[in-house]
Amino acid sequence: MKGLWIALSTCLTLVFTTGADNVRQQRRQDAQAQVGGGGAADEYRRERRRMVDELLRARGIADRLVLRAMEKVPRHLFVPEQLRHMAYADSPLPIGMEQTISQPVIVAYMTEAAGVSKREKVLEIGTGSGYQAAVLGELAREVYTIEIIPELAEGARRVLDGLGYKNVYVKAGNGYLGWPEHAPFDAIVVTAAPDEIPQALIDQLAVGGKMVIPVGVENQEMVIVEKGRKGVTKRRTIPVRFVPMTGKPSR
Repeated sequence: MKGLWIALSTCLTLVFTTGADNVRQQRRQDAQAQVGGGGAADEYRRERRRMVDELLRARGIADRLVLRAMEKVPRHLFVPEQLRHMAYADSPLPIGMEQTISQPVIVAYMTEAAGVSKREKVLEIGTGSGYQAAVLGELAREVYTIEIIPELAEGARRVLDGLGYKNVYVKAGNGYLGWPEHAPFDAIVVTAAPDEIPQALIDQLAVGGKMVIPVGVENQEMVIVEKGRKGVTKRRTIPVRFVPMTGKPSR
């Protein structure tokens, strides 16, 4: 009987494992089908090309690798289905839980400002639906992204997994703390606005690295932080409007 039970347990394990693998594979195929050829997928591809040519280039985005990533990543899969017709417009969109996906030009601007290369490791704070992480995943060696709302983290993980992003790692957690186990990071991109730059993120930025972060409460500005051997410099660039960064530890 013991041998029979072991055999049955093994069979059940194989069945459950195969079933889970089949579900993941089906999700991946469904997602990739919406990026591939035919019908709506072709229309979305044309929309992405228009977004790059008529919006991003016109607003000064010039890095060809960033433009290529923006043209490749299917933004419509990172927004609610009822809003997919607006996915490539120059507008932020709600994604649930009182959060938003940034407008394409801001995603491209932050990505370009971070100056990410294929050799680099990137930390993103504020995964949201996963779109910025996917864009960074096209450019970086590894992307570690933290989302404080568990439901959004899980949703982003499903979409990113479905699209085959093996170099993007999603964690539900507090972005104020960063991800020290994987520090230092060559670039940090923050997609929610704290009232001041978290010291933990500065500490986890590599020497020679850049952090792009919106800062402020009522009046927000994008700040580019650069860490050199002699210290840290901060440069304010453009006015922005982001959801507030939550989870600030009490002192």
